[in-house]
Amino acid sequence: MSYHKKLFQLFVLFSSILFYSQLNTKDSLRGEFIYLLKAKLNTLNPNQTDEELFSLQVADYRTFFSSLNSLKRDSVAGIVSRKAINNGGGVFDFRGTSMPQTKFSYTIIQTNENIQYFQRVAMSLLSYKESVIKDWKLIDETKIINTINCKKAEVSYKGRNWTAWYSAEIPLPYGPYKFSGLPGLIIKITDDKGDYDFELVRSVSNSKLKGRFVNIYENRYTNSTETTKTELEKTLQNFRENSLGILESLGTSVTPEQRKIIMERQKEMQLRKKGDNPIELN
Repeated sequence: MSYHKKLFQLFVLFSSILFYSQLNTKDSLRGEFIYLLKAKLNTLNPNQTDEELFSLQVADYRTFFSSLNSLKRDSVAGIVSRKAINNGGGVFDFRGTSMPQTKFSYTIIQTNENIQYFQRVAMSLLSYKESVIKDWKLIDETKIINTINCKKAEVSYKGRNWTAWYSAEIPLPYGPYKFSGLPGLIIKITDDKGDYDFELVRSVSNSKLKGRFVNIYENRYTNSTETTKTELEKTLQNFRENSLGILESLGTSVTPEQRKIIMERQKEMQLRKKGDNPIELN
């Protein structure tokens, strides 16, 4: 059994009650757009580009942005944990189960008023709010991207200079990650260093949206503890570096094999931190 699969099973074991949750049945789905992220996540490996697909789900008054693999992972965990609970809660059976991997487990909700960022740390869901980006500079330049007529905009955001291409033909003021506030859907956005690039690669047709709801578990964004970005990042880093001690302090019983898995994960996270290249530099 692979290291990642063992780690995933351990995570589900600690968090099974969290996955036994309901899907969103309050927000009707008005649009779904899939973005491909290409990112250089570590400066120690400048030639390595990671790729991951993200879903932007548009409801009536807000949007939900999450990694597709993280959503698939939630579904797998939900199925496994429900089977275990229905069978008496004792055995988590992962045989024949494919484990989606992701480096991005956050959820971002955009409204016209603010942006809210959610991240689970151990058994707690933390969140913080930020203002919608309002200092876009609209440029008199056009471009066709994947048959879509686009207009150019620029913004400096959290230490990076970004160029966005948006389409007024899709009158939704949203986009990937925390980017919103333009007079049309963002089709592509790239920072000037070429470290991060989001591009729309497909969308769900209107004919397939009727009767559908936002496809995301409510435990990704409800009943969170609101904090600041700085405090959330400190808490997350502390958990990554000291997850074993934190789990034991919560009264979690850890077997020798599980202890080994967690220690390997902590060493891996410490190595990654040396060349970490986050999307937000300040």
